[in-house]
Formats: sequence, structure tokens, C-alpha cells
Amino acid sequence: MSAASYAAVDLGASSGRVMVGRVGPGTLELTEAHRFPNRPVRVPEGLRWDVLGLYAGILRGLRAAGPVASVGVDSWAVDYGLLDADGALLGNPVHYRDARTEGVAERVWATLPPAELYAATGLQYAPFNTLYQLTAARGTAQLAQARRLLLIPDLMTYWLTGEQGTELTNASTTQLIDPRTRDWAHGVAERLGIDLGLFPPLRRPGDPAGVLRPEVLAETGLTGPVRVTAVGSHDTASAVAAVPAGGERFAYICTGTWSLAGLELTAPVLTEASRAANFTNELGLDGTVRYLRNIMGLWLLQECLREWGDPELAGLLRRAAEVPALRSVVDAGDAAFLAPGRMPERIAGACRASGQPVPVTPAEITRCILDSLALAHRRAVREAQELAGHPVDVVHIVGGGTRNALLCQSTADACGLPVVAGPAEAAALGNVLVQARADGLVGDLAGMRRLLARTQAPVRYEPRGGTARWRAAEARLTAR
Repeated sequence: MSAASYAAVDLGASSGRVMVGRVGPGTLELTEAHRFPNRPVRVPEGLRWDVLGLYAGILRGLRAAGPVASVGVDSWAVDYGLLDADGALLGNPVHYRDARTEGVAERVWATLPPAELYAATGLQYAPFNTLYQLTAARGTAQLAQARRLLLIPDLMTYWLTGEQGTELTNASTTQLIDPRTRDWAHGVAERLGIDLGLFPPLRRPGDPAGVLRPEVLAETGLTGPVRVTAVGSHDTASAVAAVPAGGERFAYICTGTWSLAGLELTAPVLTEASRAANFTNELGLDGTVRYLRNIMGLWLLQECLREWGDPELAGLLRRAAEVPALRSVVDAGDAAFLAPGRMPERIAGACRASGQPVPVTPAEITRCILDSLALAHRRAVREAQELAGHPVDVVHIVGGGTRNALLCQSTADACGLPVVAGPAEAAALGNVLVQARADGLVGDLAGMRRLLARTQAPVRYEPRGGTARWRAAEARLTAR
């Protein structure tokens, strides 16, 4: 096979897309077939994902994609759908920002203390981890009826193929995987009364995941058989696979609704210091570990833009660049910013409560957000190096935030390290490359990255002005 086209279904927390990648010797081209919104719905029971709308968007995207050799699906992590004994979905999946997990962690820790839980799973504390969601769902009629649990990309793959599986990189975000064995943490599940039999067997990136059902072929106009390939189905796993790094020692920041900042390691870091710093050990391709911290990310700006009526972003960023840097900052990892709604007001309130100048205009609030994210990136990159004993020389930023020059330059300034920004569609590229690797068109992870470095055009940002003012801002923030 000299060259082939692959469809990457890439579902983010605010939008979905179907991208087509063409891969051949020295060739990697990506085009957008279809992009569609991902808007959660608030119903009387709480906040839910519109997975039927997402699936319809996938089908439209596959029709627009044209002939492809294979399809792969990636998405955000932790959320899931429950199926009954007939394989039918038992209601729309709960959104991770739903309030049902409030106070649940304390119930879990009463049985399995945080230090023991971290030592067994290596996963950071986040209130929406699948483990806490399942604990919150205990005793509900829906969970009682469930015979299968499928994480979101596995659910979409099931609807496309009729076959069920649990892809490993995404399973590693559930807090039910042992990162040392890369298998289920059976002791954790047993102590917490979680039935691992709900999950179908584990798959690894590159494993076959079925073929498109005849009904899907008819609806998309594709000619079968069309294979579906398991990829790094956690979008961050696919995005990290698409970091165009060479032999340099690097940190990465995957930017989008969230910022995921950390290192690629060969073994997990399960120390108490790592747990106290709230770093996570998620699984990546080829035996790697994604050692990272979750940061609230561009969600803060997305919510503000929604409140402001979606103004033109480029002009807003130009005005924000004229606002003095580090005038006001907030903790971008604060759970106070997790829920949707009134984000400009909440950011202003946090600045007021900490005695800083209160940002008022959209430009001032935008600058506050981007400075705060750069500060959080700085702290995560520095602490990851210290905790893992793994120094770095450069920071790679991938994902949607690479289009935000102010964020990239501020991150370089804050970290005191060069930033290499791009590609923007890293998750889709990683998705495509795993499919192409299954066909023998690319080699190992290093080979994938060499192809990315030859075919993509990243932008390099050099740090400016020293890090003293960023150290001062960080000290000001952590002293509160």
C-alpha cells in the first residue's frame, strides 16, 4: 500500500469533527470533512451529552469524507454510556460537569484513602473521574439495569460496528487501571464495589475494532468493507502522539477546552509528592505514560465568549495584548471555575477577593485568563520535571491553543523555555497515524513524529524578558 486515506472522528468537549488524513511515504495531509457543535443539554435530572446529535454529526462527516481505508474515534475522557441487556442505550450520558459527584470523593476515601488509591492507579484527583461517577450512580435504576458500560469513543465505535471494546488509553482515565500492569486495578474495584464486568475487553491502539455496519455504509455512501481501528481514543493520547518532537527532551501542553501539561515517561510516578501535587499517570502509545496535570484551559475563555455574545476573537486578542501583562491572575486549576455560567463575573470576583485590580472589559478579562493559563503551564512544567527527575529543553504546544499567539508567547515567557506550537489538529493527526501504522505505512512512535516534523509547520516562540515577574506573580497567587 503506497498511500491511503483515513477518517479521524475527533470529538472535543465543545465541538466534533471528522478529518481525513492521507498518509504515504513522506506524505501526511489533513483536511476537514465536517465540523459540528457539541452542546450539552440541561434537563431536569442534570447536565447531559447529546450523543445522538454527535453520532448524527459523525455519519454526516463520514459521508463527506469519501472513500477511506479505515475509521478511528477519539474523544474526551471519563464519561460513559450504559447499555441494557439488548445493547440499547439507557439514557443520555451524564456530563462530567454535572453536580452529581459533589461530595462523592469523601465517601470513596472513607473506604480507600487517597494515598492508597493513588498508589494503585496513579490518577490525579478530579471530582468527575469515572470512579466517582460510578459511585454517585450506585443505587440508581439506570445502573441496576445496565449490562455494559462504554466510554464515549467506545460507544460511538459500537454504534458504527456493532462490536464492543474498551480502549486502554481512555480506560486509564477512569481511575480503575493500574498504570504499571496496564490492566484493570482489580483490588480497587473490589474494595469499592465496582463491577468491572460492565466493561468489555480492553483494546490497544492499533487493534481492529470491527467494520462499518451495512446500515452505516448505506447512510454514509461508503463502499464496504471499511475497517474501524482502535486509536488512542482519549483525545489527549492521540494529541501527544502527534507532538512533532525529535530527539530533544520535551514537555507538552495539549490545549483546548482543557490544558494538559506534562511529560512523556516510560514508567509512572506514584510517589506521595506526586499525589500531593495532583499529577496524573495516564497511558499512551507504545508503553508510554502521560504524566500530566489537568488545567482548566481555554474553557475559561470559551465561557466568557459565550457570555459576551461570541465576539470576533482575533480583534479581542489584539486588544488583550495591549493590556499590561500580569496585572491580575487567577488560579486556572480552581474547581470554582468548573461549572458553566457567569464566567466573567466569577473571574472578576476572584480577583476582587484576592485584592488585585479587577478586570472589567473583555480585553482585560481575556488577558487575565491567558496570563493565568501561562502561569499554570509554567508551574505544571516545572513541577513535572522536579517530581519525575526528567529535565526538558523545549515545550511543545499542540491543539487549538496553538492558534492563540498571545497564549503561546506568554507560555514561553512564563516557562523561560522555547515553545514550539503546532499542529493545531494534533488529536486528529495522532488518530490518523495510528490507523496508518496498523496498515504498515508508518513505523513506531518516533517514526510517526519524524513524519509530523517533516510535513507540519510549527511556529517557534522564544522566551522574552526573563521569568522574574512570572515568579513574582506565581508567589503572589500561591500565597493566598
